[in-house]
Amino acid sequence: MRDILTDLLKWWENGETAAVGTVVGTFRSAPRAAGAAMAVGADGSAVGSVSGGCVEGAVYELGTGIRSGGAAVLQRFGVSDDDAFSVGLTCGGIIDIFVEPLSRGTFPEFGVFAAAVLDGTPVAVATVIDGAADRVGRHLLVWAQDGSGPTGSLGSMRLDDAVTDDARGFLAAGRTGVLTYGPDGQRRGAGLRVFISSFAPAPRMLVFGAIDFAAALARIGSFLGYRVTVCDARPVFATAKRFPLADEVVVDWPHRYLHRQAAAGAIDQRTVVCVLTHDPKFDVPLLELALTLPVSYIGAMGSRRTHQDRLEALRRAGVSESDLGRLSSPIGLDLGARTPEETAISIAAEIIARQWSGGGRPLTDLDGAIHQHVEHEAPDFG
Repeated sequence: MRDILTDLLKWWENGETAAVGTVVGTFRSAPRAAGAAMAVGADGSAVGSVSGGCVEGAVYELGTGIRSGGAAVLQRFGVSDDDAFSVGLTCGGIIDIFVEPLSRGTFPEFGVFAAAVLDGTPVAVATVIDGAADRVGRHLLVWAQDGSGPTGSLGSMRLDDAVTDDARGFLAAGRTGVLTYGPDGQRRGAGLRVFISSFAPAPRMLVFGAIDFAAALARIGSFLGYRVTVCDARPVFATAKRFPLADEVVVDWPHRYLHRQAAAGAIDQRTVVCVLTHDPKFDVPLLELALTLPVSYIGAMGSRRTHQDRLEALRRAGVSESDLGRLSSPIGLDLGARTPEETAISIAAEIIARQWSGGGRPLTDLDGAIHQHVEHEAPDFG
C-alpha cells in the first residue's frame, strides 16, 4: 500500500470514498506479494497493482461496486476457479484479495496511519478480512513502542490485546500475513481471519568506499527501496554531489561510523553492508566489526588474491570461521559484469538471492513455480 498511500490520503482528506484491494494471501506461484494494493478513486481512476496485470480488471469492477456502497469482500483468484481464464491468472498461482471501502467513516484512524508511514514511524495495521459481518473491515493500528496502546478496535478488548501482541512480533520481523483467532481473541480458535500488514522504515544499505562503483550501487539500492548511506574517510570523495541518490553521505572512518550506528540501534537484520574500499586499513577493521552484527548481507569487493589476504588478516584479528562464512567476497553474482552499473546489478542480484534463498540460476534451467512467496497450501474460506 505504501506506493499508493499519497493518493489514498488525498481522497480520505477530501471526504471521498475510495475502494482498496489488498493482496492478503499468495499460494504457489503469484506475481505480487501480500500487502500489494490497488485502489479505485472517487473519480473512477485506478492506482497501484495487485497482480502485475492478471486480475486488475476484476478487482476494478469489485472496487467500483464497493466504492458505491457495497460491502467489503474477500475474493480468491486462481486457475482452480471457474473464471480463471476470464481474469487472466493463468500463471498457476492463487491470490486472495480483500477489497474494502476507504473513507473517514470506514477507517477514521487512516490519517494517523498515513502520517506514521510517511514519517517513517513503525506501525502495523490489522484488518479483519473474514468472519462476523460486524467485524469485517475493522482496523487496529499497532505501534512498535512498548507502552503505546493500539489505535482503533477490532470489536473486542481481548481480541485487540491478542492481535496487538502478535502484530508487534510481525512488525519487529517486518512480516505481513494472516492470522486466525476466535471471536474473543482465542489463538487456537476459528471464526476471524485478521490480516496484519507491517510498515517499518526502509531497510538500510551501507556502502563503504566513495568510488564510482558506489555511485552506481547507491542508484540501484535506492531503486530497490533501501535507505542508502555512503561512507568514506576521504572528504574530497565523500560528497553529496558525487552521490546524488544516496540518502546521506558520511565522512568518517568506516569502522567508527558502523560502531556508532550499531551502538545507536540503527542496524538491524534487514541491513546490508557493502564494502567497496578494497584497502586493508579500511576494510579489515570494518569487516571485523560487521561480521559480529546481525545484518542480512555483508559483501566485500576485491580480487581473489585480495580476498585471501583479507581472510588471513581477519583470522589474525580473531574472527571465527563461522563468521567468515557470512562474508560474500568477491562481492556479487557472476553476471560477467564490467562497468560500475553492471557490477552494481550483480551485487543487488546477490543481495536479492540471499534474501529469498534464490539460487541465481537462469529460470529456463529450473522447473516449478517462479514466484514462491509461501510454501503451504491455500486455506479454504468458503
